[in-house]
Amino acid sequence: MIYGYARVSTATQGRDGNSLEEQVAALEKYGCQKIITEAFSGKTMERPKFHSLFNRLQRDDTLVVCKLDRFARTAIEGVQTVRELFDRGVKVHILNMGLIENTLTGNLILTVMLAFAEYERGMIAERTQTGKMAARQNPNFKDGRPKKFTQEQIELALGLLNSGKTYREVERLTGISKSTIVRNLNKYTL
Repeated sequence: MIYGYARVSTATQGRDGNSLEEQVAALEKYGCQKIITEAFSGKTMERPKFHSLFNRLQRDDTLVVCKLDRFARTAIEGVQTVRELFDRGVKVHILNMGLIENTLTGNLILTVMLAFAEYERGMIAERTQTGKMAARQNPNFKDGRPKKFTQEQIELALGLLNSGKTYREVERLTGISKSTIVRNLNKYTL
């Protein structure tokens, strides 16, 4: 059987052909009979659907992924995963590289490509940290997600609540959820 595996994380969704839809389309075009999709960060080794698929693969099956970094976090992990699949008689096809063969040359190419993928991931993390450090130099910089509601909007919601409206009524009138109102009860004085 030909299995396809597609993974996205919030860091890569929708960029450079890495969206789930683009990966699935490429896997379908290749002819995968079963496609497993997953949304997990590449930083973690916890990918339950991949591990389930990995354990299901048998001799003469083929595992197809769009790029190496979809199933391997590091070069070492990638090489170990592919070697274990080779030992079980499973073929590995990476669409942007081709079929990886269980030969010395195939293993060399795999190791080099995984090393480049790991290097690229490290460079992205380094640039992200550099950007954050530069942004923190700005006195107006606030780390984290921007606030969805202004202080005035929260105070309006709290005022409506204090005037006898229920949480549900306040939420319907303002669009501010009960949990946000409760979180802000002690922050703002009316």
